[in-house]
Amino acid sequence: MLTPLRDASSHLPMFFSHLRNLTYPHNLIDLAFLVSDSRDDTLQMLSSMLTEIQNDPDPKMSYGEISVIQKDFGQKVQQDVESRHGFEAQASRRKLMAQARNWLLSATLRPTHSWVYWRDADVETAPFTIIEDLMRHNKDVTVPNVWRPLPDWLGGEQPYDLNSWQESETALALADTLDEDAVIVEGYAEYATWRPHLAYLRDPYGDPDMEMELDGIGGVSILAKARVFRAGVHFPAFSFEKHAETEGFGKMAKRMKFSVVGLPHYTIWHLYEPSVDDLRHMEEMEQERLEQEQKERERELAEKKQGSKSKSQNGAGKPDAGKGSSEGSAASPAKDAEKGSSKQAKL
Repeated sequence: MLTPLRDASSHLPMFFSHLRNLTYPHNLIDLAFLVSDSRDDTLQMLSSMLTEIQNDPDPKMSYGEISVIQKDFGQKVQQDVESRHGFEAQASRRKLMAQARNWLLSATLRPTHSWVYWRDADVETAPFTIIEDLMRHNKDVTVPNVWRPLPDWLGGEQPYDLNSWQESETALALADTLDEDAVIVEGYAEYATWRPHLAYLRDPYGDPDMEMELDGIGGVSILAKARVFRAGVHFPAFSFEKHAETEGFGKMAKRMKFSVVGLPHYTIWHLYEPSVDDLRHMEEMEQERLEQEQKERERELAEKKQGSKSKSQNGAGKPDAGKGSSEGSAASPAKDAEKGSSKQAKL
């Protein structure tokens, strides 16, 4: 199981929670990590958590061989959402990511390994049985669908990984017009490929075992037979058929006649990371909430003042109890006399 890490300390507690819950026998899984270009305490936290899980009192919790490699590749792109997913950064960023993946693989793949499972650290939710579930398809390369949760005001959920797709004639024609070193990336207006994406075919009630043949794949969660890599398939750190890294890996595997499939209705969930626009909108919503609460407090205060004023005015307008009583008793005989006179007239 291979996991590249960069400034990932905030994700490691969640990642190790997933590791503890995997149902595939832990002693049959070797773990390999590559920590690169990090400025936080990823390496120290990783070491601490590995020691903890390997020394767990439950004998079924510890894993097999553990490899931790530290090597920088000069990745300058920041880890915030805008920087990582900005169009201008994609080609160079993915080529460096490909170098990192290839380095980690070549340093840790053993003759005893039958499968290679790539798993990102920022997966929020995935079935504990994911390794067995993907293995069951017995394909050379298998990927799940990857979505992410969103706040309700953004729609609740959204396709995340658009790098798993089938090739289209439009994209092939586009590739012919690009420079030799160009890299097509999905999900950007600059490259309108009109490819069928695995993510958009998801049906929450669909058969999770349904397969879709793919040409490009995303890298969040990949299960591949080790023989694919031993045959020479790798993550291109250059433009391979106008693609790099995981999408280039998918194209290369297909070129070498390996089976590459995705599972449109088998979904795992990526961590939601708010964009700058999302954060700005959240601040605006919070400001509106505070202003509304202030208006509500002012309204309640005004109502209380009005209520107190009304009570005061009502108290001032009532006649004096003693005086009213006196006047009432004096006026009664006259009224009674009038009533008596009226009654006599009617008779």
